[in-house]
Amino acid sequence: MAARKVAKGAKSATAVKSVKSAKRTQPSNAPKRTASASTKERTKSAKSAKSAKSPSSFALTRAPSSRAPAKSPSSFARLKSGKRSSPRGAALEAHATVIYNRLAAEYPDAHCALDFTSPFELLAATILSAQCTDKRVNLVTPALFARYPDAAALAIANPEDVEDIIRTTGFFRSKTKSLIGMAIGLMDRHDGMVPAEMDALVKLPGVGRKTANVILGNAFGRNDGIVVDTHVTRLSNRLGLASGTDAVKIEQALIPLFPQDHWTMISHLFIEHGRQVCLARVPRCAACVLADICPSALV
Repeated sequence: MAARKVAKGAKSATAVKSVKSAKRTQPSNAPKRTASASTKERTKSAKSAKSAKSPSSFALTRAPSSRAPAKSPSSFARLKSGKRSSPRGAALEAHATVIYNRLAAEYPDAHCALDFTSPFELLAATILSAQCTDKRVNLVTPALFARYPDAAALAIANPEDVEDIIRTTGFFRSKTKSLIGMAIGLMDRHDGMVPAEMDALVKLPGVGRKTANVILGNAFGRNDGIVVDTHVTRLSNRLGLASGTDAVKIEQALIPLFPQDHWTMISHLFIEHGRQVCLARVPRCAACVLADICPSALV
């Protein structure tokens, strides 16, 4: 009996050892348990959604854009584009007539802003007015004319003395050269007198067509042309009467639009209006008598 029990126990122990040995000797390439395909897809989708909701580290640390916000059109740009089309042909002549009549009523006392008592003084003052205000020139000319009252005196002037007098008008060295050269030209060719002809005037040192038109229109009452300065250039463009900045071309465009006896006055009217209302940087369109017919009006 005891012998059977011992044999049975030995047999059981042998079976247990065989099972354990079988487990240890199982091949290493047996298939491993893996997650199903659907589980992988769900995990991948979850990661993508999380990434989309959370900004990347680059986005969190990126500096704000330095690009300036878009600006609204400037006054200058709107001035160039305008709100109305510029008239043409017969309508342009009618447009010019209305402009003249309104400005003449607005500035009945418009005149040459330079102070003078003779053609010689006006000629000298006009040469000084280049790149200088008429107000500044009027402060300088009394002393100049007190010392050099005519061409004869100015022709023999010491350049340094003239420079000291006109220094505040700017470009005083070149202006001194023009003044003395002009006086010498008058003495040599015209007996010291200022000629009343365009061809003769423009041959004098420092005298161009614009200066000659100033002298002829204001010292001699002759309408041989139209003075085109910065004010006339600006207003001619804004009012649709001419285009560009070439003074000669602007004068040629204006001449057919106005009667000849208005040629001197139209420049005075434009200059006065340009100084008071149609300013270069910010025109006062709300106060302008031409606002309703001006192609460049901002109102």
